[in-house]
Amino acid sequence: MSEQNNDVVLVINCGSSSLKYEVYTMPDRQSLGKGQVERIGFPGGRLEQTSPKGSLELDRDVDDHEAAARLVAEALVDPENGIVDSIEEIDGVGHRVVHGGEKYAQSVVIDEEVVGAIRENIELAPIHNPANLSGIQATQTLLPNVPQVAVFDTSFHQTLPPAAYLYGIPRELYDQYKIRRYGFHGTSHRFVADEAIKFMKRSVENTNVISCHLGNGASITAIHNGRSIDTSMGFTPLEGLVMGTRSGDLDPAIIFYLMERGYSAEQLNVMLNKKSGLLGLSGISNDLRDLEEAAEKCDKRATDALDVYAHRVRNYIGGYSANIVRVDILVFTGGVGQFGVRMRERICHRLENLGIVMDYDRNREVGTNPGIISTDYSPTSIVVIPTNEELQIAIDTYELVHSST
Repeated sequence: MSEQNNDVVLVINCGSSSLKYEVYTMPDRQSLGKGQVERIGFPGGRLEQTSPKGSLELDRDVDDHEAAARLVAEALVDPENGIVDSIEEIDGVGHRVVHGGEKYAQSVVIDEEVVGAIRENIELAPIHNPANLSGIQATQTLLPNVPQVAVFDTSFHQTLPPAAYLYGIPRELYDQYKIRRYGFHGTSHRFVADEAIKFMKRSVENTNVISCHLGNGASITAIHNGRSIDTSMGFTPLEGLVMGTRSGDLDPAIIFYLMERGYSAEQLNVMLNKKSGLLGLSGISNDLRDLEEAAEKCDKRATDALDVYAHRVRNYIGGYSANIVRVDILVFTGGVGQFGVRMRERICHRLENLGIVMDYDRNREVGTNPGIISTDYSPTSIVVIPTNEELQIAIDTYELVHSST
């Protein structure tokens, strides 16, 4: 145990060639430091860590996630710039896991059954779930007696009704292959919705929220009384909004049209995931800042890309407003949602007829800080809330570790 009866929680987020981590004391929610290991499995591995004690950089080849976990353990207890005095201080480990399928509607303490479910869902998240599983197994080896918790990106959206998660394709494709809307960014949507409700001094039980997580990956979720009832990402994170490099929604017949003209399935997969979105539309960049700079110089493609992005977000807000009946809070978060002041203006323009009325002066004054950016008379409050998925994972881990003891 740490000082002052706080628990120390280590949060792990493993990618295919990276491992990000952050350490919190709970329940006071204080970050003690964070870091990341890059180029796992490739030459030139590197760890970078920051904490109040200082910065630490280690250049070392890292063969796999187990080696990365050992390097993290070394950095955590570094005599000069470490985050904790001893690895034994860690009371729980929370892992971000992308896909839990239909099995988990909430975070869970990891056991063999959970490991098996993560493995079963590799076919639904072939890039992310194997890395998440490797991180879990590596940390279990390193800290065999410490409780480990899985926090799924998809679990928050398991409350979607069939009307929202079923596609208009033969039902046997859902029954046999579980093809349905799963949704992603659930940890972020859950965190910012809770924070927005607290910020506005409202009760979860009578508050409807539309949460816009806008970044290089982007999604929108409609939240009724704390439960996700619709979300823009689907069977994969490709569906929904126009994103940094992802196309978002498009006519499926376009795929067949392009295949008839010589495009392979692999080429189309790369194009739609990595060469489309803001990057593909503009031919300039997937970074909103670059496009706004180009648009100021009257670059038509940049202007078109920005307009398409805002148009798609507005469409979803309007659709969710119809289904959720009453929108109490509209939340902007993520790299674009929090920092894209002008993009927020583009999106909220024309939403006045829905009772979503932005105060444009307030929006500029709030800037990138948390705050209210709607008018005093707007029926819907518009707020900017920074997301913190790592903190949400730490909260879940702390609560589950204590509920199981």
